[in-house]
Amino acid sequence: MRLGAAGALVDGAYRPGDVEVDRETGRVTAVGVPGPGHGLALPGLIDLQVNGFGGVDFLAADAEGYRRAGRALAATGVLAYQPTLITSEPGQAVTAIAAAAAVAPGAARILGVHLEGPFLSPHRPGTHPVRLLRAPDAELARRLRAAGPVTQITLAPELPGALELVGQLVAAGVTVSCGHSDATAEEAHAAFDRGARLVTHLYDAMRPFAHRDPGIVGAALTRQDVTLGLIADPSHLSPEAIRLAFRAAPGRIVLVTDALAAAGCPDGRYPLGEVEFTVADGVARRADGTLVGSTATLLDGVRHAAEVGIPLERAAAAATSAPAGFHQGRGIGLLRPGDWADVLVLDDGLSPRTVLDRGVPVEP
Repeated sequence: MRLGAAGALVDGAYRPGDVEVDRETGRVTAVGVPGPGHGLALPGLIDLQVNGFGGVDFLAADAEGYRRAGRALAATGVLAYQPTLITSEPGQAVTAIAAAAAVAPGAARILGVHLEGPFLSPHRPGTHPVRLLRAPDAELARRLRAAGPVTQITLAPELPGALELVGQLVAAGVTVSCGHSDATAEEAHAAFDRGARLVTHLYDAMRPFAHRDPGIVGAALTRQDVTLGLIADPSHLSPEAIRLAFRAAPGRIVLVTDALAAAGCPDGRYPLGEVEFTVADGVARRADGTLVGSTATLLDGVRHAAEVGIPLERAAAAATSAPAGFHQGRGIGLLRPGDWADVLVLDDGLSPRTVLDRGVPVEP
């Protein structure tokens, strides 16, 4: 079966020609196939930071909620993701991790849970409940990890005990990301030297860059061993901030949504754990005006990055091959002969035309 595309993103680079898929095996059989076509074929998108989607908040989701959210995510082209849990009571977090672990594989596959907290700075909490934040605690981290597959933990590296916990988590195979942090550049470098490899939503909820106090932003942008998560939507970042990150850190950008239960839903009131927020004109804020995550899709982020001047193949790689690098061996973010046919085909206007889950069309 041919997909009718004019080109494809293969290993992060544009390859002219169509893609051929074997429906029986669910795998790609050829790329660069000559013939008529239009639009672009991408590997299935990968979102490492999704708090909820399609009316489902992952802190409170059951199996049916995950199925609904997974179907809604897959329809937008996201075929693999990390459910992300903001700071909550430990018991609630344990229950939520276990719920994610019990979900049967669906169209959008769960890669593991991303814990965004509770080891975050009270000076940069964003929308996290300050009363529930705490200093890094190895025993609590073990309890949370024992509840299910925790693949990423975001913490503030300047907190007491953070560096020791970074080392323990890295040794256990957990990706450590620095975020919601008031860290200086020196404190950030110390965490990166211990093995932290990601920054959670660069620029947002962290010490801002200044020429004599570059903070975590300056440290991360100047290190070749650190990848930067970026929420590329107009309510979070200016075009200049997006362009700066892509130009300063080529190949080290991972686009994320920080999506909420409100994503894919009308404006209105929604929950994020114990936090209530209102969406107006697609922008989510608490009653005090604090920005709360995003209602954009990951494809929206790719398109917006392209609109502000990022070459499309680089923007698309930041939502496919770059995040796949944190989940080696999972068969995601790839579009080569022999790979699973997890494919998003865009039309010439970069809207979804076809989504395949291992060769099977995903219903919108």
